[in-house]
Amino acid sequence: MIYELPTSVEVNGSEYQIRSDYRPILDILLALEDPELNDQDKALVVLSVFYPDFEDMSPVDYEEAVKKCFWFINCGSEGQNKKSPKLMDWEKDFQQIVAPINRVAGKEIRSIEYLHWWTFISYYYEIGDCLFAQIVRIREKKAKGKPLDKSDKEFYRKNRDLIDIQTKYTEAANQLIEMLAGNGASSKNS
Repeated sequence: MIYELPTSVEVNGSEYQIRSDYRPILDILLALEDPELNDQDKALVVLSVFYPDFEDMSPVDYEEAVKKCFWFINCGSEGQNKKSPKLMDWEKDFQQIVAPINRVAGKEIRSIEYLHWWTFISYYYEIGDCLFAQIVRIREKKAKGKPLDKSDKEFYRKNRDLIDIQTKYTEAANQLIEMLAGNGASSKNS
């Protein structure tokens, strides 16, 4: 068990300070979802955001440093490698997540200067029944192919923009999709 909230990690025998507030971690998670970034770019974002003194780090430490960052993001666990459907998106869902977290925390978390990531996640795990929980429940049913009851169907119909997670494409892919959609529309009109 880890009783303290870490603000540094050991990488190959050297201690490095980390950005342990929830905001940089959310920035890292968003970068990891960015289709415009390749794996090397994502690793550099992880390192430069997570470690304030990244420029002083030896390149031989990068791999271990990335692993320590993911250990931290997973709140001190090695994480699970099992694949599961994507039921939430930090960027899309943040507005629906922050209100119940504020309720659990008893304060507006966006207005406080610092909130440790592990504390933020502890609040997140305790949000209980709320709009976000309903959104995730419907996403899970849809991902598993389970039927929606009448009230879920109605909620989904009215809140599709909150529930559906859009696939993120590169700018080039978006242009191709728009071009194909445009050609498809013009060929249908011909």
